[in-house]
Amino acid sequence: MASQVVAVGVDGSEPSREALRYAIGEATRRGTVLRVICAFEPPEYWAVVYGAPVAVSSDEVAEAVRAEVRTMIDELADPAAPVEIELAVVAGSAVPVLLDASTRADLLVLGHRGRGELASMLLGSVGLQCALHASCPVTIVRPAVPESPTDVRESEGDLPRLGTATL
Repeated sequence: MASQVVAVGVDGSEPSREALRYAIGEATRRGTVLRVICAFEPPEYWAVVYGAPVAVSSDEVAEAVRAEVRTMIDELADPAAPVEIELAVVAGSAVPVLLDASTRADLLVLGHRGRGELASMLLGSVGLQCALHASCPVTIVRPAVPESPTDVRESEGDLPRLGTATL
């Protein structure tokens, strides 16, 4: 039987950091592999769009992205946690890359951009497209809501509030 996989899409943003944090916990809880996926548009794409000369290669961009995401993983992952982490840096648009990854995953985790319901519908956000078309369940991790001084819980057993929705 193939090993189970929790996949998470990251782009270096704060919402993707929250998604990575959640995915690390979920992969640890499930005892599965965590596959961290980062899609990037190759420099050749931008050269065609803007008519600018290409100053760096796709390989150089991929290595820079890989180093940045590896740093993010190192900051968030517990070295003592028994979770295998794979990193995939893929040239291409986020939606097709993530949808492809969903075919080999048991769960896809993404951060929420917070554009609002109407804007997300009109703009066709990555999260929305993945929720509609992924081959596995998708969890959209909303950022933690800061507690106000009047909303502080006294009980030690309360968990921090993290809004998620599994579609």
